[in-house]
Amino acid sequence: MNSEFRLIIETEANNDNVRVIEQNLNLFNKQFSASDGYEPLNIFIRNEQNHNIGGLLGETYWSWLHIRILWIDDKYRKRGFGKQLVMEAEKEAQRRGCKNVHLDTHDFQAEEFYKKLGYIVFGVLDDLPLGHKRIYMRKVL
Repeated sequence: MNSEFRLIIETEANNDNVRVIEQNLNLFNKQFSASDGYEPLNIFIRNEQNHNIGGLLGETYWSWLHIRILWIDDKYRKRGFGKQLVMEAEKEAQRRGCKNVHLDTHDFQAEEFYKKLGYIVFGVLDDLPLGHKRIYMRKVL
């Protein structure tokens, strides 16, 4: 690398620095496609004390829903909350014009749960983490 430039590793990146990279990638992408229409999609389940007992974090873009995180507190699992969250996210994604969903999970997380909801596996990475699989799934809405 040229001596007038330097590489900087930041585990806690400055938001302005992150924004510059994201905005410039978006400008590049616009040469090839219409605006991605990025919009966060976050749904929470709260108890009577207003504490989060679960939630789904995702986003919609280019007519896709991406489910980034789905979590339910251990005490509240097996009550249908996860299914409710996914179904509500899919419904909102369709309202936003989405036609598909993608997500990833691990073999020790929720592969079977998502399969029951109609998701199919389209890719697997072995040893991520070591001894396990990261599973990429999708669904047509």
